[in-house]
Amino acid sequence: MRIATFRHGTQTAAGVVDEDVVRPFAGGLTVRDVVERGSAESVELLNGVPRKEVELLLPLQPASFRDFVAFEEHVEGVRRSVDGRGGVPDAWYDAPTFYFTNPHTLTGPSVDVAFPASSVARDFELEVAAIVGPDHEIFGYTIFNDWSARDLQSREMQVNLGPAKGKDFAGSLGPWIVTADELAPFKDEDGFLALECTASVNGVEVGRDLLSHMGWTFETMLAYAARDSRVVAGDVLGSGTVGHGGCLAELWGRSGKQEPPPLRDGDVVTLTVQGIGSLTNRVVSAPLAAPIRPVRRRSLES
Repeated sequence: MRIATFRHGTQTAAGVVDEDVVRPFAGGLTVRDVVERGSAESVELLNGVPRKEVELLLPLQPASFRDFVAFEEHVEGVRRSVDGRGGVPDAWYDAPTFYFTNPHTLTGPSVDVAFPASSVARDFELEVAAIVGPDHEIFGYTIFNDWSARDLQSREMQVNLGPAKGKDFAGSLGPWIVTADELAPFKDEDGFLALECTASVNGVEVGRDLLSHMGWTFETMLAYAARDSRVVAGDVLGSGTVGHGGCLAELWGRSGKQEPPPLRDGDVVTLTVQGIGSLTNRVVSAPLAAPIRPVRRRSLES
């Protein structure tokens, strides 16, 4: 089942996408309401509207978003590109590491994504996101583009706190949520989803990988996220970026040059995942931000 949030005319609603028709949930239920129930099977559906008449929106507004880094090849390539060091840190093999990204700047499909005007090393990241259901199970999956300003990220990560302004300006989810039962046939014997993932810029493919190349399953990542903490229905977990060109920085790190070039205003990025669909957004620039007030320096001498 494909569940979406959409706009039809002046009305915003949630419902089920069924071929060329979108059927709204009765009672004004949101996607979050359905996720918290754990199933859409028993939800009453209203008369459908033609899909061509609706605008798909951000499928779900999560309360929190943990983005993992579950692909070894991505870690090796991007590390070389961002901080100049090759290899994979030993700590990566200990547990599925994540950072919290900004849920308030998430966009849906077909929305222009505004990069910081000062950034010139603009990048996408091809990921799959899992939506947490009640009782700590996976409700469904969607596509996630973790947009990245690599020049900002490279500078700020020298403070060893992880990405901040290099990441939190935007992320894209969509086009809808595919319930977990729909993708169960793609699971291999170890519980990994063998879904083909591709990324293209202006219609030219730049990356392709299998989601099953992850180091941990989504179930393992969910269990780790909940350890000594709290995860609730509607929270989102990102897989981390796939390898083999799941982002430009991985390719830059391997070749030693920015080829393919960084994203520019007007570039159109399309991420496609087997069994889910495609997520397309266009890159633009945000207005130039005001200068940062200079730091007040203090002597570290005793």
